[in-house]
Amino acid sequence: MTIIAKLNIHSNYRFCAVVFTAVYLLLTFACSVQKETDSAAKSESVTIAPDAVNINSATAEELEKIPYIGKKLAGDIIAYRETHGSFRKPEHLMLIQGISDKRFREIRHLLRTE
Repeated sequence: MTIIAKLNIHSNYRFCAVVFTAVYLLLTFACSVQKETDSAAKSESVTIAPDAVNINSATAEELEKIPYIGKKLAGDIIAYRETHGSFRKPEHLMLIQGISDKRFREIRHLLRTE
C-alpha cells in the first residue's frame, strides 16, 4: 500500500469520527432540550385557593360545594378514600370515575390533601 493510500484511509477514518461525534453531540443536545421542556410542562404551578377543600378529611357536604361535584361524586370520593386510604396528591382524584382530566383541571385550585 502506498503512502497516499494510507493517508486517504486515515483521512476517511478521521472524517467518519468527526461526523459521528457531531451527530452524537447534536442528538445529546436535542434530548436535553426535550427533557427541560417536559419538566417545565410537568411543573406547571397552580395557585391553591385559601379556602381549598382537603379531600382527605372533607365531608360529603363540603365536597359538594366544589363545582362539578354532586352528591354521587362526593359519595364516590368518600368511598374511595375509605377503601384505599388518603389521597397522596390531588391528582389522584382522577382515579374516580366521573372526574376527568378536564374537570380536574377546572377544580384543581380548590383542592388540597393536607
